[in-house]
Amino acid sequence: MAQGTIKEFDEEARSGVLLLDDASEVKIDATSLEGAGIRTLRLGQRVKFVLADEAGSKVARSLRIVTFE
Repeated sequence: MAQGTIKEFDEEARSGVLLLDDASEVKIDATSLEGAGIRTLRLGQRVKFVLADEAGSKVARSLRIVTFE
């Protein structure tokens, strides 16, 4: 599983951006959260996830929270 840090998250839209350890960015969308049973994410929070390629874009799936701060 890949790891990254929450860079942006819009609670209302339930979408955001993860910053990977190599400084690349990956999108988070509502289905990323629903499949994992996660309601919200906080900036700076560390997560593990599976990287999926959907319609030419990298998307995080199967999110797991690593830090709760």
